[in-house]
Amino acid sequence: MENEFMTEAGLRGLLDLLEAKKYSRARDEILKNNTVDIAEILEEVIEELGIGKAIILFRTLPKDVSAEVFAYLPIDDQIDIISGITDKEIEHIIDELSFDDMIDVLEELPANVVDKILEKTTKEERRLINTFLNYPETSAGSLMTPDYISLRKNMTVAEALAYIKKEGMDSETVYTCYIKDEGRKLLGIVSLRTLVVSDDHLLLSELMHEEIIYVNVLDDQEDVSDTFKKYGFLAIPVVDNEHRLVGIITVDDILDVIDEETTEDFQKMAGVAVSTEEYLDMSVWKHVKNRLPWLFILMCSYVITGGIISSFEDVLSKVIVLVTYMPMLMGTGGNSGSQSATLVIRGLALGDVDTGDALKVLWKELRVSFLIGIVLSALNFARIYWMDGQGVPVALTVCGAMLFIVMAAKTIGSMLPMAAKKVGIDPALMASPMIASLTDMVSVVSYFALATLILGI
Repeated sequence: MENEFMTEAGLRGLLDLLEAKKYSRARDEILKNNTVDIAEILEEVIEELGIGKAIILFRTLPKDVSAEVFAYLPIDDQIDIISGITDKEIEHIIDELSFDDMIDVLEELPANVVDKILEKTTKEERRLINTFLNYPETSAGSLMTPDYISLRKNMTVAEALAYIKKEGMDSETVYTCYIKDEGRKLLGIVSLRTLVVSDDHLLLSELMHEEIIYVNVLDDQEDVSDTFKKYGFLAIPVVDNEHRLVGIITVDDILDVIDEETTEDFQKMAGVAVSTEEYLDMSVWKHVKNRLPWLFILMCSYVITGGIISSFEDVLSKVIVLVTYMPMLMGTGGNSGSQSATLVIRGLALGDVDTGDALKVLWKELRVSFLIGIVLSALNFARIYWMDGQGVPVALTVCGAMLFIVMAAKTIGSMLPMAAKKVGIDPALMASPMIASLTDMVSVVSYFALATLILGI
């Protein structure tokens, strides 16, 4: 059910209270919402009234609520709020945030603010924070949290449950518990469900699973998300090169990664430089810088296409009607290639296909493209011959080119992403703009080559 204060009227009433400086009433109204909705409302307040009013409203919230709300705000808003509150308030928020959320915030804050926060932490906490901050930004280490349930294999079930009751509130999850030896090496895992239904006197060494799926601290976050999707985990352990357990990654953090990776793929497929900034937050100049390079490259490719067309001026001058069908052929070629590229890129991302399946993919696309090309050519032959009143030679030229172009485009569209994957390039770069440019060149050459052959010009 939609929350009352997420409606236009409810939000307008809240903004009116803030403009009238009735902050206590505004706080009472906003507290009727859950923390996720409060974060969204604060974003609206920032957009409508500015960060000043939002900070005042944020500071009126109870301390436990304000920390939760802060975790759901976009990083830019978090930085603005941090800049506008006292050191003591900052310290409280950082203390209340889960460790992985705290690392995300610290990574984005100015160095002087981070130093100020670290001054107020213990030596052990400071060492741990600095360790996490030094992991590569897109690695498993940057996503993990050290807040997990760690047990010993010589514990009984009763001892393990007592420990979970004591430490569980400070852990990211209690559903999976991790068993380590004295050297912190990961030995096995045991689920809370297993502990609850087992006899109290049993040792964890009798219950734990030793065949563990884990990731390394330096694994790329996209590989980690693939592991989550493959096995359906709620959490996964992270180990270092000595197989020591250093943290866990939970599914909520992976959802953010999947969202980022999907956005990145869409940007690459559209020929736009990758950016994590929101559309409206980016300056016009930044938009220009992100879009211009690919457009320039593609423009140069069309210069080549134009040169090819110019070389066939004699053919065009003798059968001028051929020009009429060029947009259709080039557009169909580009669309056909983009279809195949999209499906193959998606298959590679999900693991449905791999580079080793190249011949299988090629054989399938050849059959698909042949059937599609035959259908489109037949329909166009009827249109060109009966509706346009053109002769059989012209119809055969156009339809023969259509068949060849569709087959060539789908071959290019399916093979280029796989070739890119093979050499370590992101397959998303081989999407619509690149495919369209290549198929346009193929379309023009094959079209005029057939015209020369069939029409004898």
